[in-house]
Amino acid sequence: MTFSWRNSCLVAPSLICLDLCNLETQVRACEAAGIEVLHVDIIDGHFSPSLPLGLETVRRLRQLTKLKFDVHLMATDNDYFVDELMDIGVEQLIFHLESERHVDNQLNRIRAKGVRAGVALKPATPVSMLDCVIEKCDAVLLMLINPGYAWNKGEKQAAFADRKIRELRGLIDARGCDTAISIDGRVSTQNIRDYGSGLVDIFVGGTTCISRDDIAGSVGKLNDLRKTLSAA
Repeated sequence: MTFSWRNSCLVAPSLICLDLCNLETQVRACEAAGIEVLHVDIIDGHFSPSLPLGLETVRRLRQLTKLKFDVHLMATDNDYFVDELMDIGVEQLIFHLESERHVDNQLNRIRAKGVRAGVALKPATPVSMLDCVIEKCDAVLLMLINPGYAWNKGEKQAAFADRKIRELRGLIDARGCDTAISIDGRVSTQNIRDYGSGLVDIFVGGTTCISRDDIAGSVGKLNDLRKTLSAA
């Protein structure tokens, strides 16, 4: 299957959901299983109460794998992290619309460096906030749970997630954009079945659908599901 950010039902394992003490081994296992994109969460500890992955770890991993890096930046001040991540050489960089004072400028700045740029929305942020920037977004990440709270087992997918996904797809199609839709937060195989045929392009895979103890087996099942959906 030829790689494409759009219409490919991509599953991107979340690095922070892998074994952080054995990241290189786990990334190699993802490669061997046929994964094409890694989802990299960068959290500043202020935007959300979590700080699982440092920039130097990401820089070193960039040297060890050719997998594409899809970065979800969760920061109160984006500029420093954006500069560092572009220097590292990531392929896609998504920042939060809620924390960026100059959304249009930040999208321009990232895209000028040849990096795919996009915005993320917290669960309660309406799709209408994208009205004036959707044409400049290579991707939009919809958080289905509150960012940085994955450790809270009581944090469930937002009840309005389905409506929000469909509303975003409608906006993109109405504007004739080539924007990819990504979803993150307790993503399950059922989510992939429901949205993998023409609604969502990238599914961020955490512990709900990828087992760090059996990457080959769990990714193999996701690949089979992806092939089934693409053939439908």
